[in-house]
Amino acid sequence: MAKKNNKTTKNEKREDAVEFHGTIEEALPAAMFKVICENNHTVLATLSGRLRVNNIRIVPGDTVTVEVSPYDLSRGRIVWRG
Repeated sequence: MAKKNNKTTKNEKREDAVEFHGTIEEALPAAMFKVICENNHTVLATLSGRLRVNNIRIVPGDTVTVEVSPYDLSRGRIVWRG
């Protein structure tokens, strides 16, 4: 039986991640952000690799999409600014 590779490709999203839409409340040091989600849940989030590489600037008040692990709902990764 073949072993399944758990790595994601360039444009593939993680299957087990939960996505929330929210607003940047505060910019913190080391590219960390405090995000208030639509359900009033606060998430400490960092930029995804794609946003870092393309120098996407994020400021308080921006609406973003945050990808959160189901194991730790207090930390996440910003995957889209919109």
